[in-house]
Amino acid sequence: MTFQPRMNNRIDGFSVVGKIRSRQWNGMTADLTEVECAPYAGGYYVAQDPRLFILLEMEGEGRPLVKMTANGASLPQDTEHRPISYVPAGMDLWVDVVRVRTMRHLDLHFDADALLQRLGDDLDPGRLQEANLLFSDQKIFALARLIAEECANPQPLHDLYGDGLSLALVIDAIKLGRSIPRQKSALASWQLRRALDFIDSNCLRNIRLEELATLTGLSQSHFSRAFKASTGTAPHQWQMKARIKRAQQLLLSRTTSLSEVAADTGFADQAHFTRIFGQVVGMTPSQWRKAHM
Repeated sequence: MTFQPRMNNRIDGFSVVGKIRSRQWNGMTADLTEVECAPYAGGYYVAQDPRLFILLEMEGEGRPLVKMTANGASLPQDTEHRPISYVPAGMDLWVDVVRVRTMRHLDLHFDADALLQRLGDDLDPGRLQEANLLFSDQKIFALARLIAEECANPQPLHDLYGDGLSLALVIDAIKLGRSIPRQKSALASWQLRRALDFIDSNCLRNIRLEELATLTGLSQSHFSRAFKASTGTAPHQWQMKARIKRAQQLLLSRTTSLSEVAADTGFADQAHFTRIFGQVVGMTPSQWRKAHM
């Protein structure tokens, strides 16, 4: 599903020149906007998704003033010293624009869950809650200009180009470095029990890794490592063992054929069942049935 940023605002005194030029890449939406400003313009903004705001160009004698409360102290924004702001989800901002004729700016909204899934354990979710308002960074500004050019391009380049630029900009803006390798840690007892119970109850269908990770509150990569550290096997292999246990119960009935057992325990066919059974148990289903009847 395409990511749609969610923002509420109450603004006055801005007139969009032309139209907002938008591009979307893998959980990110970039909006390039040019506005004409009345002698006084301004408003209130709050978004349900984190975003970066980059003031690319401005004409006029004044500067936009950004503040945290309607009547609070304000900080000036300009394209030379303070063009960039990182605004976490749910953060209120007020802006007063006096003696500014035109502004051109880039808004980069992103889906926090999608970003966490892409970056995995390298990203501490708490970093996304740390606001960084009104700062200057030449690399970020250069990336923002390239993204703005791509938004305005009537013949856009491959999506990987815009996606790569946007991801690089976000990583730079939140100053995300490579995580330090850490020792493999096991699941907590409650996490392990919850995962094992879920696998046992749902072993006859395909279980997605995402489901297990969500149950334990971990990223998919972290869950996989911790599960193997706890059990000595991968989640998929554990599920196969659970299926084989169900199959063994069915094999104790002489009236159930091997093809029926295979179908009832979620295997593609009897050959697939026989192969997995042999890997787990060390003998064929027929041999195991004969030994236990």
